[in-house]
This record gives sequence, structure tokens and C-alpha cells, in this order.
Amino acid sequence: MFLKWNLPKEMPLFIQNRGVGRVSSTAELFDKYPHLQEIGRKFHSKPLVDVDPKCLLYVQQREFAATTPEDTCVSVIGSDDATTCHLVALRHTGSGAVCLAHLDGCSTWSEVPLIVKVVMSLSNLSKEGRLELHLVGGFNDESKTSHKLSLNILVAFQKQKEDIHLETCCITELNDIVVDGNHRPVVYGIGVNVKTGEVFPSSFTHKGPAEELRSARTFTGGQMANIYDSSRGLVQIGPCKWSPNLDIAFWMAQDDDTILKFLSTSPMAEPAHFVEHMKSTIRFLLEHPDPENLFPGDQPQLYHRTERGDWERAV
Repeated sequence: MFLKWNLPKEMPLFIQNRGVGRVSSTAELFDKYPHLQEIGRKFHSKPLVDVDPKCLLYVQQREFAATTPEDTCVSVIGSDDATTCHLVALRHTGSGAVCLAHLDGCSTWSEVPLIVKVVMSLSNLSKEGRLELHLVGGFNDESKTSHKLSLNILVAFQKQKEDIHLETCCITELNDIVVDGNHRPVVYGIGVNVKTGEVFPSSFTHKGPAEELRSARTFTGGQMANIYDSSRGLVQIGPCKWSPNLDIAFWMAQDDDTILKFLSTSPMAEPAHFVEHMKSTIRFLLEHPDPENLFPGDQPQLYHRTERGDWERAV
């Protein structure tokens, strides 16, 4: 990971309508734009918003989803459980098209263009408006994983050809709190109101549909995936590929501390359900060693929203 970036002074990332020049650290960014600190503090001091699962589209790690205010199936896109990961919301103020992505640093350079592309594809180019960016996540972790990802995301957005306005930047040191001597994030999750564009702190108990399948895809190295077809109101998963690996059964017998130490980038900051989540993912992989059986005809699994508001497998 590079810690410094030699970039032209004028790039298409704007703060208060001024182009952002070379960024070498998040500390430097916040010193140069102190109002970002105030916005960040106000954001993480907001109470968590409860979201009705019947209107929620949940985004897992290494996924993104985008839609428009006209969507009758989704009112809020949300994601949580971000420690060193960052949650990225990009919205076009003219069309209202919005995307939420959960980035973990796997391939930031190729992921950021996907976010911009999907929002632009859903935006009516004849409408006035601009692209507004909201970044939340990371903390002061010992390995500086959050700092590196923050920088990568900022620079990746600077490299886009579209003008992008950074509105919220509650990342890394601005999203840090010390609890019992350990650094951890203040905000682990956010929601985006598809109708209004409001971004708010939140947490989610409903992480479906196909929560274990989607977790298994990421655990086995799946790349960033768009999980939603807004034109049809369908969640689409896969088809996924992984190789049978019975060795992962080893983890089922390990204690919580061992799983945290070896399967987390931030063992002291994970939410309480992390270990059980990892075990359920591994259990799913052991029960489905051949993913081809989950995707007949090599077709994705599709889920539609029922009148009750649940996601149901489409036949």
C-alpha cells in the first residue's frame, strides 16, 4: 500500500466547490478542511435509526446496490458490521439515483469506477444536479488498515472523470472511540433513504436474502458484485464459484479468540455476533462444497419482494 500520492493539484473531487489537491493522509485532509471534522462529529453523534426490514435492501461486504426514488420495492439501502471496511454512498442530486457499497480494500481501484458508473447509468443526463459522496467507516486501528483504505478510496474518486462532491467524511480517526482501552468505530453501519437521499447511522438484524450464500461468496474470494436489478426490483446473487475445502472445518472447533485473531482485520473491534457469523458461513460452505448445485443452469438466484415485504426466491 502506498502512503503518499503524487497527484495533479486539480482533480474532480470537490470539497465546498473547491478541487481537492494531493492527499497524503487523512489527518492532512481534516486539517485542510476543518468543517469535515464538524460534519463527521455531528454524523456519529446521531442516534441509530431503526429501519423497517420490509423496505430495506441490505448490502454485505464486497457488494453494492443502486436504485432511484421511483423504486417501489426499496426505500432504504443499508449496510453495517464495518470495522476497517468503509461504507460508500454516492448520489446524483438531480435524478436521485443512489448507490451504497461496502468496500474492504480488496480491489478499490476497480470498485470505485463501478459505483460511479451505476449511478450515472440510472441518472437522466438531461437533469441538473451533481454527484455527492458520503464516506463512513474505519477507525484508528493498530495496523493502519483503515488509514490505507481511506486514502485509496479518496484517490480513486479523484481519478474519476466526473466531478464528485465530498459531503460526509466520517472515516478513520473521525470515526474512532476508545472503549476499555481499545480503539473501535463509533459508527458501524449506515442507511441511505432512497426517496430523500438522507444518510444516517443504523444497524440491521435482517441481512438477507441469502445471507449465508452471500457471506460464503465473499469468504471464498468473490469480487465486488452488484446485487440489485432496480428495473425489475430483484436481488440477484451469483452464480458463485468456489472449490471444495474440507480443511475449513478446522475453524468450527476453535474458540472465539482464535477465530477473531485469524479471521478478522480488527479482532478487538468486531461486533458481538462476528464469531457466530463466521461459523455459520463456514458451516454453509461445508454443507455446499459444490456451488454449481446452488445455481441450476449456471443462472443467478433471484429474489423478489412479496406483498408482506419479505424477500422470496423467484421461481
